Formats: sequence, structure tokens, C-alpha cells
Amino acid sequence: MKILCVSDQIDPLVYSINIKERYQDVDLVISAGDLPMEYLEFIVSSLNKPLFFVFGNHNLNTLPYYHKNLRTDASFQSMAEERSEGYGSTYLGFTTRREGGVLFAGVSGCIRYNSDIGQYTERQMKWQLLALVPRLIYNKLRYGRYVDIFIAHAAPFGIHDRPDPCHTGFKCFLWFIKKFKPRYFLHGHIHLYDLQAPRVTVYENTTVINVFSNYLLEFDPAQIAEQPHAQ
Repeated sequence: MKILCVSDQIDPLVYSINIKERYQDVDLVISAGDLPMEYLEFIVSSLNKPLFFVFGNHNLNTLPYYHKNLRTDASFQSMAEERSEGYGSTYLGFTTRREGGVLFAGVSGCIRYNSDIGQYTERQMKWQLLALVPRLIYNKLRYGRYVDIFIAHAAPFGIHDRPDPCHTGFKCFLWFIKKFKPRYFLHGHIHLYDLQAPRVTVYENTTVINVFSNYLLEFDPAQIAEQPHAQ
């Protein structure tokens, strides 16, 4: 399986008339947040492949559509007028999904640094992860593993994150990795302007990847299913 991962920046290699030729063998697309929905719509309509996305802390115009607690009558009406039918994409925030034999789960947002939406305290994010546990247990009982690929916007604490209030990672993501052992943890949020900055790190047998701008992830789903997972 080959997955095109995008996040945080509109990449001219992707947003191009040559996208079909460049990514014709892609099976799936993942967005780790902070991208306009119109950009995701372009990718879906060009490649005609499934696209899973989570939200970050920017480009949140349509976030209330997917979270009822954020809706107001005025904002919902505005979104209903502007939004096309799902932009051809599937929201993976705070839920799970199975595609092509691969188990996915995801969360949106980053660490809280001001009063805007799309931000969570450490405690709030831990509760969001705990809410996923019943679905993950179902996966374990049905498929023999909890999750294969976990998508977030923010990074885990101490892995690819930064010390400033906006870009600090979540400590509860480290707990999640240790407990449920996803094969891959994909995130964005951390912009890579330094070519020497780490992009891929292995933690507790989970490969953590910063998919800023674009990243091609390729693996054999059969091998993922055969590898040992959390007990």
C-alpha cells in the first residue's frame, strides 16, 4: 500500500496539473491538518482515491460541522452554504476506520496555547484517547490488533515537537503508543525548514513520522497484520 501524506503546507508538487502522473500509484491519502478543505478536494478529485483527514489548529472553518458542540445556528448555516458534500474526504478525528485491511485511528488539534478552538489541554486529549478505547478493543478482538496507523496533528511529547507553547507535544500520545502500539504514528504541526531536522523516529517499535508538506508512506499491509502487536 502506498499512502500520500500531506500536512500544514500546500505543496506545489501535489497542487499541480501533474498530480495524476506523479502520484498515480497512490492507494490512499492522509491529511494531518492545517490545510484548506479545497486543497483536499483537489487531491481527491484528481486522484480519485480515499482521503482521511484530521484538523489542526488552523483552517478550521468547517470544524464545527464535524463537532456538534462547536456549532451555533449562524456558523452552521454559513458552513452548510459553503461546504460541498464532504469534499470527497472522510473525517478521522476521534474515531477509527478500516481501509484496505489496515486499521486507522485519529485525533485532531494541538496543545492549548490560547482560547481558540481546535486546542486541548493534556487532560482533555487524554479523555479523547480514552473515548477511543472501546473501538480499539473491538479491533483487537476482531482483527487481532488495536490500530495500525494513528494520525494526529500534534506530535508526541519529546518527539519532533518544540519547546514553545504552541508546538509542545502531548505526553498522553506516549501513553497511547506504549499501550496500543500502532505501527505508524503520523503527525504534522512541526514545520520542517531545516533539512537536517529529524522527520522519522522509532519509539517503542512505533515509527513516528512528521508528514509536513508531503510524505510517501509505503508498506505491505499483510506484513503489518503478521507483526506482533500489543497484548
